[in-house]
Amino acid sequence: MKRITSKTLQVLLAGLIAVVGLVGFQASALPAAPTAAVAQAPCGDTSGFQKVNLSALPKEATDTVNLIKKGGPYPYPQDGTVFQNREGILPECASGYYHEYTVKTPGSDDRGARRFVVGDGGEYFYTQDHYDSFQLTNINA
Repeated sequence: MKRITSKTLQVLLAGLIAVVGLVGFQASALPAAPTAAVAQAPCGDTSGFQKVNLSALPKEATDTVNLIKKGGPYPYPQDGTVFQNREGILPECASGYYHEYTVKTPGSDDRGARRFVVGDGGEYFYTQDHYDSFQLTNINA
């Protein structure tokens, strides 16, 4: 049986520290999971959109914004899914940048026409006519 010398032990320990340090560096270099609180910069020009305060929208709009901020649970399976921007009304951004959420319509027996489309840059676009038009919403007012 071979005996481990203190020099061999020092080399092994140094190697282990180097590997653990490298693994720690790699883990810290990975991007964090996205959260609602951390938004990236908006991807396009929103200056041409009519602006509206959340308080001026129907009460259900505030309910939806609160659900989005909490991360759900959402009332419809489509809520939180990627919005494709097929209409081309919103600024053109990378696929997956926008997500849609239902704003309930009292008395409607389906999802209705009201939605928020939320950009990864923190933009909240409200539509009351199922994507025919959008208002850029200040969710803090």
